[in-house]
Amino acid sequence: MTFSTAYSLELCQMKRRFALSRLHLFVILFIAGALLFAFWGKIGLLWRRSPPPAPAVFRMPVPVFRVETLSLPIYRDYIGTTDAIRNVVLEAMATGYLDRQMVPDGSDVKKGALIYRIDPRNYKATLDQALAQKERDKAALEYAKTNQRRNALMIVHGDVSKDAYQLSTSSMHQANATYLYDKAAMEVARINLGYTLIRAPFPGRLGKSLVYTGTLIGSGTQINTLVQMDPLYVTFNPRDKDFPLLERSRRKGPVTVDVRVPGKDSPPYVGTLTFMDNVVDRTTGTFVARATLANPKFRLIPGEFVDVSVRVGTHPKALAVPQIAVGSNQTGKYVYVVGKGGLAEIRPVSLGITSREMIEVRSGLKEGDLVIVGNLQKIGPGSPVVALPGKKKG
Repeated sequence: MTFSTAYSLELCQMKRRFALSRLHLFVILFIAGALLFAFWGKIGLLWRRSPPPAPAVFRMPVPVFRVETLSLPIYRDYIGTTDAIRNVVLEAMATGYLDRQMVPDGSDVKKGALIYRIDPRNYKATLDQALAQKERDKAALEYAKTNQRRNALMIVHGDVSKDAYQLSTSSMHQANATYLYDKAAMEVARINLGYTLIRAPFPGRLGKSLVYTGTLIGSGTQINTLVQMDPLYVTFNPRDKDFPLLERSRRKGPVTVDVRVPGKDSPPYVGTLTFMDNVVDRTTGTFVARATLANPKFRLIPGEFVDVSVRVGTHPKALAVPQIAVGSNQTGKYVYVVGKGGLAEIRPVSLGITSREMIEVRSGLKEGDLVIVGNLQKIGPGSPVVALPGKKKG
């Protein structure tokens, strides 16, 4: 094969490969066009779609208090102590061995309950002797009366002398006096026998026994203490400047006193102001006042320190908010309210009287404002908030 022939064959093969490549390219372009046409609608929709919305702004949920006009009680607060109305030392009035303690130490006893018993045998014997003496003298008195009546009849007829009649009358009177003496002696013996039984003079709580069974005790020996638990006194010391205010309140009617035990969340004990002293202590500038309160379950004991709140009046129309809502900064007191657009807004306020958990707001708020009372550490001026269901006083 010559060179020209070989060159011609190679050229023909190149032309065939080129034509085949063009055919392949046409097929590929056709398929791509068909696919592009098929998905053009979806691609157009995706192309025309708007950008995704921005994420929603987080709003802090906050509990609120709706401001309104309230009748606000006015209190004066003091520190006081509980005191027993009656606190007595049980002492023996009889001499003898302590026979028995009838109730344990620390028991709650009713009035008249038997607590101790002293050996009663000597006193019982003395009572029996007095009874026997009385019966003997009673018989002598009966004889004297009979003899005097007989002589009174006989003297009419002259059967006895006047002196004999007077003697029988005197004997009758002496026998009657002796009988009365015996009755008194028997009563004394009965009383002494009763002293061997030591009873509660009033309802209360027994203390720790000072003597024990078998101890020889005498008149005046201290045995135990008994404290009245219900009702109780609460003694406190108001300032001398509070005296006119408390006195005016007393003249209007009973003054209510609330008593709380520090550190306990139980409801207050409610009593009444019953005493105000008539002098002021010059060293402290205070005077003694006292309230009386019921303590039926003996939850209070004498000697406890308590918080005392005396209700001295009422503010009939006060805009008030919970004290927890009030904050403080360099410019003064403020509260947060839910403002326009649900944004937290800071409001400077001026305050008035305090009444328990509530405090009067004299300026800076109006009725209907939603004061934020929770999550205050998580918000600031302009913070987006959402109000939880509103709270009302009480």
